[in-house]
Amino acid sequence: MQAATITAEELERRLSAEFPEMFNGTNGVVIEAAAQGASRVRQVFHKGLLRPGGTIAGPTMMMLSDVAMYVAVLSAIGWVPLAVTNQLNIHFLRKPDPVDLIADGRILKLGKRLAVGEVTIRSEGVSEPVSHATLTYSIPSSR
Repeated sequence: MQAATITAEELERRLSAEFPEMFNGTNGVVIEAAAQGASRVRQVFHKGLLRPGGTIAGPTMMMLSDVAMYVAVLSAIGWVPLAVTNQLNIHFLRKPDPVDLIADGRILKLGKRLAVGEVTIRSEGVSEPVSHATLTYSIPSSR
């Protein structure tokens, strides 16, 4: 895998400054890896993620998918904070365990204005995915 245009550490620093509501060290979202067009993002488990039935809520997995794709896109194109989600389609495949979630994202096609990718989320320690998402990101023309 090629090195990222921007490192995971630099992304964490910049995202913390640009989006402090999301990247603040208290919500448990951690960028573990960023490579050219790929990412690994962790959602640290806490009880606030649970919904009735003892499963992690769907919106948490949607958010994690979006963050993983955002990191994958930025790792490929550099610091372009105004790249935005254009489409997100998610399939919930099985009940996630009440443990950390690991999201692996990758770009399938990177064009001048759009990036298309996929994100697979697994419960930590479990090989079978709990969700699979496809996403399209819009990239501003002045990158």
